Amino acid sequence: MKTPADIPLRDLAAGIVRRLQTAGFAAFWVGGCVRDFLLGREPGDYDIATSALPEQIEKLFKRTVAVGRKFGVMVVVEDQRQFQVATFRAEADYRDGRHPEQVTFGDAMADARRRDFTVNGLFYDPSAEKLRDWVGGEADLRKKIIRTIGAPDERFAEDHLRLLRAVRFAAQLDFQIEPRTFTTIRAAAPRIKTISAERVRDELIKLFRPPHAACGLELLRDSGLLAHVLPEIAATAGCEQSPDYHPEGDVFTHLCLMLRQLPANADALLPWAVLLHDVAKPVTVSRDPKTGSIHFYEHERIGARMAEQILERLRFPRKQIEAVAAAVRHHMQFKDAPQMRKATLRRMLLRETFPLELELHRLDCLGSHGRLDVHDFLVAQSAELAKQPEIRPPLLTGKDLIALGLKPGPAMGKLLAEIREKQLQDELTTPAQACQWARRKVEEAG
Repeated sequence: MKTPADIPLRDLAAGIVRRLQTAGFAAFWVGGCVRDFLLGREPGDYDIATSALPEQIEKLFKRTVAVGRKFGVMVVVEDQRQFQVATFRAEADYRDGRHPEQVTFGDAMADARRRDFTVNGLFYDPSAEKLRDWVGGEADLRKKIIRTIGAPDERFAEDHLRLLRAVRFAAQLDFQIEPRTFTTIRAAAPRIKTISAERVRDELIKLFRPPHAACGLELLRDSGLLAHVLPEIAATAGCEQSPDYHPEGDVFTHLCLMLRQLPANADALLPWAVLLHDVAKPVTVSRDPKTGSIHFYEHERIGARMAEQILERLRFPRKQIEAVAAAVRHHMQFKDAPQMRKATLRRMLLRETFPLELELHRLDCLGSHGRLDVHDFLVAQSAELAKQPEIRPPLLTGKDLIALGLKPGPAMGKLLAEIREKQLQDELTTPAQACQWARRKVEEAG
């Protein structure tokens, strides 16, 4: 007997369509799932459009959730998986650049024509294995073109987030944006600032996924949107760097080269660490009047603060903000790793964010001089440290020092720091040794 996890998503989605059709309603797969299906990609989810009204959908399926009854949108739960099932509708009178003032239930053709881009306006009947195309999406799929359904200025006026979605789809699918559509995006780019930070953030997260992250950044710049969603990154274009360390050119070029090297299984925060690690270079750049050398003094410290502000503006979770800011703050330490004292090096290796920092360092090297000697050294050191799990927890705690007669306070904190330093230097290796050494220090201090 098949368990829910064994049943392919596609089969479940086809079953929902069949049940609607058997009950006498028109029903199709719609949108991105049809686009991906025709491109030979496995859709991550399936959306369904139907002539059935919300109350009729509720009667047909055991488990439903009314997520947008006003818009005819229901979620049908089949075998613990969710499918959006929406009534055919037409929309009109968008006043806030997002929400329609008028929604009327209609037919499939009207529903197709209200959608954003032609490649997202295709309908597919899995029962009859027949494609329905009222918007020219199939031809644009073959030509690899992103084009609005109808006039671009009208489609973008309805929902300003579509400006960003056009760029995201073009990068994600490796398509070109149709010239008239692209011209309208450039003209309307400032309107993206009317969209909530959360919606912009979610689009940017998708845009900066590998393997299309570098293409996404370049398209953001070329479309004029980058200056409005990430102006601090836009400022990196034309920011010169020292050719001794960065033969590739300006900071923006460096970022694009790094994003091209993102591994397929990259940490979700890695693209953001890449984007923001040199974010302060445009505001810290200076040139030596005698030698002409270019410097970015304290750009890592200032950049960490800027990274926090940018990610807060985009409403990222606090823990993610702190992780990216830490990677930005520490990224210049890596070049000195082979010369570090053992304790200093081990503190670096033991940081919670070290895996993110190490991968950022690798990309930083690949996006500039190309040398990975420090990276390889750190990988080896990290492997050695992994064989010594006893180093991770401190040898003594505050409770241990209280038992020796020391009162809580600055002196205790200083002594604990000294013990940790000696532990990381391999000068103290067991709790007993540390206790003996601490007792002697307490007695010397009276």
